[in-house]
Formats: sequence, structure tokens, C-alpha cells
Amino acid sequence: MKLKYLMFLIFGALFYSSHAQDFIINGTLVDSKNKNPLEAATIVVETVKDSSMITYTITGKEGKFKLAGKTYNDKANLYVTFVGYAPYSKRIDLTSSRDIQLGNIPLEFGVETLGDVVVKARAAPVTIKKDTLEFNVASFKTKQDASVEDLLKELPGVEVDAQGQITINGKPVNKILVNGKPFFGDDPTIATRNLTKEIVDKIQVVDTKTESEAFTGEEGDDQNKTINITIDKDKNKGIFGRVAAGGGTDKRFEYAGLLNYFDNDRRLSILGGGNNINSPGFSFGEIEKMFGNARYARVNSNGSFAINGRSFGGGEGITNSRTAGANYVDVIGEDNDVSVDYFYTAANSFEEEQRERETTLPNRNFFSTSNSRTESNNDSHAVNTRFEVKIDSTFLIEARPQFTYTEGDNSSTRSEETRNVDGELTNQSNVGNNSYRQGRNFENRLSATKRYGSGGGFIRMEMENDINDTDTDNLLASNTQIFGDSTTVIDRDQLTDGKLASNGIELSGEWRIPLIAEKMFLRAEYRYDNTRREDKQSVYDFDDGSNAYENFNLAQSTDFTNTDRSSRPELSVNFNNDKMRVRLGAGYVFRTLESKDALRDINFSNDFNALVLNARFSYNFTKKTSLFSGYYLDNNAPGVRQLSPYIDVSDPLNTVQGNPNLKPANEHSIYMGINNYDWQTRTGFNSYLNASFANDRVVNRSTIDESNVRNTTYANVDGFYSIWANASYSKNIEIDTLRTLKYDVSMGVNANRNVNFNNDVQYASNTIAYRPELELRFIWQDLFEIRPSYNPAFSKNTFNLDVFEDRNFVTHEVRLRTTTYYPKKLQWENDIRFINNPNVAAGFQKNSVFWNSSLGYSILDDSATITLKAYDLLNQNTNAQRVATEDYIQDVQSTVLQQYFMLSFSYKFNTLGKKGEVRQNNWFDD
Repeated sequence: MKLKYLMFLIFGALFYSSHAQDFIINGTLVDSKNKNPLEAATIVVETVKDSSMITYTITGKEGKFKLAGKTYNDKANLYVTFVGYAPYSKRIDLTSSRDIQLGNIPLEFGVETLGDVVVKARAAPVTIKKDTLEFNVASFKTKQDASVEDLLKELPGVEVDAQGQITINGKPVNKILVNGKPFFGDDPTIATRNLTKEIVDKIQVVDTKTESEAFTGEEGDDQNKTINITIDKDKNKGIFGRVAAGGGTDKRFEYAGLLNYFDNDRRLSILGGGNNINSPGFSFGEIEKMFGNARYARVNSNGSFAINGRSFGGGEGITNSRTAGANYVDVIGEDNDVSVDYFYTAANSFEEEQRERETTLPNRNFFSTSNSRTESNNDSHAVNTRFEVKIDSTFLIEARPQFTYTEGDNSSTRSEETRNVDGELTNQSNVGNNSYRQGRNFENRLSATKRYGSGGGFIRMEMENDINDTDTDNLLASNTQIFGDSTTVIDRDQLTDGKLASNGIELSGEWRIPLIAEKMFLRAEYRYDNTRREDKQSVYDFDDGSNAYENFNLAQSTDFTNTDRSSRPELSVNFNNDKMRVRLGAGYVFRTLESKDALRDINFSNDFNALVLNARFSYNFTKKTSLFSGYYLDNNAPGVRQLSPYIDVSDPLNTVQGNPNLKPANEHSIYMGINNYDWQTRTGFNSYLNASFANDRVVNRSTIDESNVRNTTYANVDGFYSIWANASYSKNIEIDTLRTLKYDVSMGVNANRNVNFNNDVQYASNTIAYRPELELRFIWQDLFEIRPSYNPAFSKNTFNLDVFEDRNFVTHEVRLRTTTYYPKKLQWENDIRFINNPNVAAGFQKNSVFWNSSLGYSILDDSATITLKAYDLLNQNTNAQRVATEDYIQDVQSTVLQQYFMLSFSYKFNTLGKKGEVRQNNWFDD
């Protein structure tokens, strides 16, 4: 009954009819001289009283527009902007007619006047330039104290998921810049969740480019997007930040702080934080980060995370993590950029796990059970620097040195036993392991780019080097018993002294020759790679007489020196214009893999030469519709360990030997997609298809004897393919100036064919999976937001080996996220997930409900917030799951984060301009 009333309230709010009246305004924008239609101009309708935006649109290919909206007002202001043209404005009278035909509206080219008065061009909500999509932040309403992430969720065509990953018109965002400069590496959430809307002027979206590509005017990466957050000029000088701390039940805690100093081009940011609630990355405990990665009947509380590629440790279980860092950005001289950041990260993890597995072989089944306990401690220090020096307007030098120091230890115990179908013990083992690791890494990229002429030609030289040095010590105590006609007992008490040293260098050169100035180019490239890797593992058995580890174990020790050397010449032709981009390229790879073992006569040298191809094509039908596609032929050589005939006996239950006769894998990849966003109807459509086909793919090939001991090698197989397709449709419906309904519908399809071995018998498995998704989002400005979604998943697995049964799987996930902003200083958030998995066996929970909730209250003029959070409110975060594959079914129980309640306090400070200042551009008097 309560659910019935709740649904009644939701739909009542949604379809409640206010006194706002519909209106429609039609017109066509043309050039005042040649009468050509003007595509991608912005038309805005605003209130007369305070210039609040009622609605807006973008003209289509024929310059036509249709503005539909609702307003309580009898009069409104219409405003038109287009890059390079004078603005146009008109007072609209809605008293006599709500269907207004404006006909042709001429715009004057290159004139910045309004009547006889010179005016400053006002910012349109959306501006489409040649290669940039720009949003004016002041035009979009958000909740009070909104972050940049909150703002992005309100922008048309932009989607932000629970992990903070952003897509724009179906394409992922892989780089966030602030005023054109990086902000704490590659973790976008540090910028989007900690910078507030009030200091932001514009959000700019472009295709992702390297600094060198931007310098030369190259087309960049059309598969990924970059967001540049521009700060208001009058708010780009001062200090702002936030501190927070919280404590809760079960000894749970979190703390975080971020301090930023902005002085135009100079920026200094310092952050620090820690928690023991498996909250990934740097965060202030946002509710959407409380879930981790939810899956059937448990939250996979993965404490691992990364910022700018640096791991913060973790794994499943409970993780206590800490981080501290600083970032400095400046411009030296006229146009020389420098960026330096330092990160310290640490993590302590604990996990206990139980596994039960049934494995299916062509002639029998066997059963394994295991128990393990793991504790790990990891620390890391990293320094990244970036220098850009412009010698002159045509010559750019870049340098990016990076240094990382890591240190960690790990302690684990594991017991395992395997039985046959009659319950007879076939093998068992007990293993204790203590390890220590210390690593140093230095990477550097140096490039020089010289433009020449006026047609787009350039010469680029690059050098990259990577130096690694890692020392390890490992103490192992194990007992393995293998049963059969006779019992084999293997006892090991060993110390392994490991040293890994690698040195890699890559040299490349590129010459772009204009064939048609700024449009067609011939590109010649050459790349040389050489990586030398020394891997020494010295194993010493314990000597009872001397009570020390001093008996050298030759069979388990290694002293490899491996070299991977390749050269790759390539030629390509590029053609670009306003509508189309084409690239056709071909190259040839000369590759040599060499390996030498200083302890035994196992040396080899293999050559792998292959043709590589690439092609890309994209076409912009209009400013709102585009197509992109590509093809690649790659050649992937086997790894050195896969080729080496060395017999690895470090695991008594799995002996591994390489195969020197392996061939390289050839993989053909094709992708194609269509993006469309109709600004007039607020609808978006995106589709994407990616297919890859591979022959001579390298896979494991194992045989299992009657005692269930494995012998593994590697083999080439043909017939692999993977096809993935996705289509999505979204629409924004503005019910009135206060209420908005958004919905997204998508369908993902995945088809795979894998070829593997089961006890030396080759087989193929085919999987086809469907994942539709429906999400609604209803917003009542300044009151509440409701966001329900439904994600079922269907998959079918078939096999050409009779011993494997075909399997069908169905799962359902329903999610409801709500936020209430009433009363004014109160914010109540809920995130509820219902997961149904009918496929699991008896005794396992088929239905689970995860409910996280937070209640926040603002104090001190909204500068501080007191928050009460509840994690797993219904206490259903169980630690059991079932995994089924083609050859085994496995039940797992492990340590997960349990229910807790936490009270936290956060305080923010900001001296950047006047806090809460509203930017307005009034063109008309009332």
C-alpha cells in the first residue's frame, strides 16, 4: 500500500498541470547579404524581468529553428547569436498568439552592433564552433552549491555514471583540463567533484589531442573527448578548498582535505585523505562511491584505485588507504608551461576467502576446496613533471620525466584439497608465503615538433625511455601431497631472492608533407623499439645443519636476459576538410625476440615480421550528425615466457613450459559509429559497432592427470571473434521552467567465439549477451530529483564439446536514486539497488537489496555540512557468490565491508571572487 501511494505521488508530481502556457516560435536564420541559411546558430528565449532562460535551441542545416516551451509570462525576449555575426534580439508578445512565425531573420556578418549602440557579445547557452562545443555555465540551473559533476549532468548530450565517468554524445571523456592545463593527473573526479559551479565560466568539449597534435593542428582522437573547464577571469585568483572528517560504527572512519591556490596561470593544489571504508580514489564520501562494484549477493568491495596510473593498492576485503599529493602548474616567460605533481599513496588490506569449485573434464569431474588469508601493505611515492617550451611560434619542445618508488609486503596462507567424484583425496597442499618488494621506475618522453610553411607541414622527433629496477624477497613454506598408486610428498622451505631490471627505449620520427595545403598530407613515420629485461630469481632451500637458506636450487632458479627489438616504417595519406576526415596507412614490422638463460643451455631467437594496416573515415553530415569508422590489422607476437622451453616447476600442482614454435597472432579490427543530437527536440541517438577477428591466437593448453596435477604449455588457435554493438536514445522533456523529465534507452549486444583446450581437447564456446537499459530522471528544481533505472541482462553460452552443457543466464537489476532538497538547508540522498539472479543454486540468495542513504544539513551560511550516512541500511551485503564458466562452477565466500553508520562534518572555503555571484546580461528594460 505504501508503494502504491509513493508511485501516485511521483506520477502526480510529474504530470501535475501548472498555469504555465505553451508557446512555439518558428523562424529561419540567413546571411543578410547572400541569404544563405546559417546552421548551428543559438536562439534563446528569456524572461523580461531577470533574463532567466526559458528555453533555447540550435538552428538546423537549413537555418530553421522551432522553439517550444512553457512560461507564465505574457512577454519574453528572443536573442540570437552566431560566431562571426552580429547578435539579434527581439521582444516577443505572447498575449495575442502563442504560435509565432518570425520568417527569415537576417544576420549581419562581422558586425558587433545592436541598432546604433555597440554592445558586448553575450554568451549563448551553447555555441558550436569548428571543432569545439561550448556550454555557458550561467545558462544552466543546478542545485545550490553544485559541483562541476552536478553541472555536467544538466548539460544536453552529457552523461555521468556512478563512478564519475563521463560520456558526451556517446563518446567517453578521457581527459579533464582546467584552463587548458591538467589538474591532478588523469583522475577526472578530483576536478569534477571538488570544483564548484560558481567559479566556472565555460565548459568546452573537443576531440582529445596531445599537446603536440594541438600545436600542429592535427585532427586528434575522434574516439575520445576532452573537457576543458574555464574559470571566470574575476574568479581565477584566490584560495578555495574543502576539509572533511567522519567517524562511525564498527570503527569506520574517513577524512579528506583539498586546498587550491589559483593566481591566473599559476596554480597550487594540495590534497590528503584516508579511509577504511573501501572508498576508491580521492573523495569526500559521496554516496555514489559508497557502493563499490555491486554484483550478485555481495558488494565486491575493491579497495584498489588509481590516480594518473598509480595504484593505491587494495583488492577484495577491507582496505585502509591513505593518500597525499601536491600539484603545481605555471607559465614561465611568455608561453612556456610547467606542471609538477607529487603523490604519496598507501594501503593496508586484509581478506579471508573460501572457495569450492567443481571442474568438468571430457572424461570426469573433480572437486576442489580452498581457504586463504591475505594481509598486504603497500606504499608508493611518485613525481610527475611536464615541461612545454615554445622556442617560437613554429617550434615546440616537450619533456615529461616521471619517477616512482614503491615498497610493499604481503603475508598469506592457503590450504587446498582436491577430490574425485567418489570423494577420494587426489592432492592437497598447505602454503605459507611472506614477501617483500621494493621498486624504482623512471620514465621520460622527450619530443620536438617543428612546423614549416603555411600548408600544415611539420617534422616531429620523439624519444621515450623506461627504466625499472625491482628487488624482491620471498619466504615460502609449503607441503604438497599427491595421491595415486603411491603418495608423493613435496616439502619446500625456501628463500627466493629476486631482481628484475629492464631498460627500454623508443625512437620515432614523423614527417608530414602537404599535398594540398591544410587538406591533404603524406605522412612518413619510422619507429624503433628496444627493451632489455634481466630477470633473476635465485632460490635457496633451507639447510638444517647451518640453520640458514644456503642450498641453491637450480631447478627453480632462473637468470634470464630477454630482448624485444622492433622497427616499423609506415606511410599514410590523410585528407581533411570541414565535412570529412580520411586516413589510409600501411606499415611493416620487423621484430626480434631473444632470450638467454645464464643457468642452463636454453637460448633462442625468433623473428616476427608482419604487415600492419590502418584506415579511418569520419563524415559530418550536419553540425548535429556524424559518422566515424576505422579498420586495423595488427600483429601480436607471443611473450618471451610463452616461447621459452624452460620448465617452470615453482607450483608443484601446475608445471608450465613454453612453446618455441608459436606464431604471432593476426587480428583484424573494425569499428563504426553514428552520433546525432537534435538540439531543437533535445533528443540524442548514438550507435557503435566494434568487431575483431583473430587467427593464431595464443592460449593455454593444459593436461590434467589422474591426481589432478596440471601440465601447461601454449598453442595457437584459429577462429576467435568478438563483436560488440550498442545503441542508445535519450530525450529531455521540459515540462515547465521548474520540472524536467529525462529518459535514456539503450541496448548492448555482445557476441564472442573463443577457442580453448580442456584437458588437451580443443573446443569452441560461443556466447551471445543482450543488455537493455532504461533510465528515467525527473527533476523538480530546488525540491527533489528521482532517478529510477532497470538493467536486465540475458546471455546464452553454447559449446561444441558434448561434456559441457549449454547455459542460459538472466539477471535483473533495478536501481532508484533520489535526492530531496527540501527544506532548503536539508539534503537527503538515497541509492537503492535490487538485484535478482535466478540462476544460482539452492542455498544461495537469489534476491538482494542494497540501500545506502545520507542526510546532510548545511550550516554556517552553507559553508559547512553535517552528514549522517548509512551504508547497507538493510544489512544485506552478504559475502557469497556463485561463478559459472564453461568448465567449472565455483562458490566463493570472502571478507566484505559490512553495515555501518557514520557522522561526518565538512567545511569549504572560497576567496575566488564573490561567492554565489550571478552573471547576468540584461538587454532590455522592463
